[in-house]
Formats: sequence, structure tokens, C-alpha cells
Amino acid sequence: MTGVEIIIAALVAGATAGSTDVAKSMITDTFTGLKDVLRSHLAGRREAQEALDASETKPGRWAVLRGGLTASGADNDLQALAAARRLLELVDPGGARAGKYDVDASQAKGVQIGDYNTQTNTFN
Repeated sequence: MTGVEIIIAALVAGATAGSTDVAKSMITDTFTGLKDVLRSHLAGRREAQEALDASETKPGRWAVLRGGLTASGADNDLQALAAARRLLELVDPGGARAGKYDVDASQAKGVQIGDYNTQTNTFN
């Protein structure tokens, strides 16, 4: 995984995880810390900052954020990567789900990876 893929995966995991109060508190604190580190990189990139702070996933959110993280160099920041890896470890101790899918779909169109997906494609 590239640096930006690790960060995005951690943000997605952090936004949706935490079942016990202790786990939720640790995950929330780490998630907030990661977002704070990323905000410093995204200064002046309003759309990317809004995508980072959005409370719900909207179409294009991750693409805007991915572009901002890459352009700002956050995907190579050791502190950001360490926080992202820590968050992923808290969400999935031992990486039980980490290897569930190992797919390179970088040139694919209309592909979904995961469980219980629904998709509608229109190719022109």
C-alpha cells in the first residue's frame, strides 16, 4: 500500500470503528490525532480540508482528499503514517481483516472490492 492508501484506509476505519467504550475512546483519540496531523499539511487546500472534516462520505470525497494528501506530501510524513498505522492496528488488532482482499484494480473500471456491495455503472 502507498502512504496515501494507508492514510485513507485509517481514516475510513477510524470513522466507523469502536465497539466498547475503551476501544472507542482509544480509536477516537488516535483518529483525532491523525486528522490534526493531516490538517497541518492541508493548510490552504480548502476542498481537501473540507473532505477531511466531512461527517459523511460523499461522492468524490476520497478523491479530493487523496489528491490533497499527495500534493501536500502528507503521504510521506512519518508522523502521519505512524498515526495511520496505529489507528489501523487499533481497529483491526493483528490485521485479521488486512489481508482479506489483495487486489490491484488501478486500471479497472466498474469494479467493487468488498462485501455486500451494490453498484450501478454507466460507461460512455
